[in-house]
Amino acid sequence: MQTEFVISTRGVGLYEFTTELRNWVTQQQIHTGLLTLFVCHTSCSLLIQENADPDVQTDLRHFFHRLVPPTTDPSMSYLTHTYEGPDDMPAHIKAAMMPVSLSIPVVNGAMALGTWQGVYIFEHRAAPHARRVVAHLSP
Repeated sequence: MQTEFVISTRGVGLYEFTTELRNWVTQQQIHTGLLTLFVCHTSCSLLIQENADPDVQTDLRHFFHRLVPPTTDPSMSYLTHTYEGPDDMPAHIKAAMMPVSLSIPVVNGAMALGTWQGVYIFEHRAAPHARRVVAHLSP
């Protein structure tokens, strides 16, 4: 079974869509299987991350901004792909460093996530986007 989720982003940050995934997986009535997720973009990522303390999301956002700053930062002057804005090439670099697909076991009809785990789009661009994630659930 397959479906597509569209996650609206409002700029750089983590956007959780665990609840939407959980609801869809439950509706499929598959007791045991594997959920595969794939984001159809080159400037955002998929993450399984803590969803209890929002400081984790803030720290991740700050860490990756510091690791790969915009092209306006002098340390990034070597980049040549700059015509789509100062955040575009850094977004591609971040997406190359993080997963764009995830596999989550389904056990007893539910995603086998840990207590504090949530599924996120990590948006690397400053502008709002509608990000497409294809979900495939196989028994």
